[in-house]
Amino acid sequence: MSIPADRFIVLLRHGEVLGGARFRGGHDDALSDAGWVQLRAAVRGEVDLGHIVSSPSRRCADFAAALAVERGVSMEIAPAVAERHFGDWEGLAAHQIPAVELTRFWDDPVGYTPPGAEPFADFRTRVLAGWRALTAGGPTHTLVLTHGGAVRIILAEVLGMGDCSGMLIEVPLASLSRLRIPVSPGRPSVMAHGVIDR
Repeated sequence: MSIPADRFIVLLRHGEVLGGARFRGGHDDALSDAGWVQLRAAVRGEVDLGHIVSSPSRRCADFAAALAVERGVSMEIAPAVAERHFGDWEGLAAHQIPAVELTRFWDDPVGYTPPGAEPFADFRTRVLAGWRALTAGGPTHTLVLTHGGAVRIILAEVLGMGDCSGMLIEVPLASLSRLRIPVSPGRPSVMAHGVIDR
């Protein structure tokens, strides 16, 4: 009889995107050449992948699909781990947004909803539904290609942090967050977070 083993879920934020830093949300720009290089370096140590899950956005899904073919593993698209939609701010750089509105957002990213944007509560509910699905079962080693906002929500949930505190977690481009999903009745834990030594 085999003994149940812990599982591992690795959250990977997409790399650099064409067009530079912007409030992208659902704005579907592709990875830059540098972004591809960043992601390839980030997954170099992920040698025993069993499955890949990806946001529908090209900046995640293009690399996820290529990696799945290279590694010979299954891949699925999961809208639950897509980035928050930023409404009227979609595709805009920070300097293109009225300073008063941008300041309100930086001061209260949880409570202030940009015009036409997905409310934070809805975003959180969506991402955590995806997280619960991931933790319910699956391969021993799953890689999730996603976004900074989704990573912050998941880490805050696992660490028991409030939403506002969770938004202060820095999630650099192409950074990894490794989580252990223990055999029941254990609780998920964060093993590592940040940019690997490249």
